[in-house]
Amino acid sequence: MILKYFSKDFKITSIILIIIFLIDRISKEYIIFLGDQNYNSEIYLSSFLNIILIWNDGIAFGLLSFEDKTIYNYITILISSVVIILLFLISRTKKFKKFSYIIITGGALGNLFDRIIYNSVPDFIDLHYNGFHWFVFNVADIFITIGIICLIYDEIFLEKKTNE
Repeated sequence: MILKYFSKDFKITSIILIIIFLIDRISKEYIIFLGDQNYNSEIYLSSFLNIILIWNDGIAFGLLSFEDKTIYNYITILISSVVIILLFLISRTKKFKKFSYIIITGGALGNLFDRIIYNSVPDFIDLHYNGFHWFVFNVADIFITIGIICLIYDEIFLEKKTNE
């Protein structure tokens, strides 16, 4: 079996990436299924949370959305490059920082998959309060955001301890 040639660390990293990717895929596929079956993909769960399917052809939170497919393709290539850099960083870091990079990469792979397959990313989580709506996002965006928060935490609190 080919897996015996890989390190335990590589196997664990791969499993975490696959789990994050699958959680994201399953959530998106379910919402897309609801829309395709003519069920109401607009679900009002509470006074601050809705599920509503929108297709995002920009980057995080709909930024850089353009009609021009050339720009879309350049952004997709840029995102692919970032994922490759993240994979390199995962292989070169340890502990909490490595876990942060893994979480970010898992989410980025989920959104990159959508950009390639659908030419757009399905977003569906709508947080709002008193008429103010945050940007609609998806599960991959949650993982990316948590990973970035973890990196910031690592830089502020954990790096100081190792440098002292």
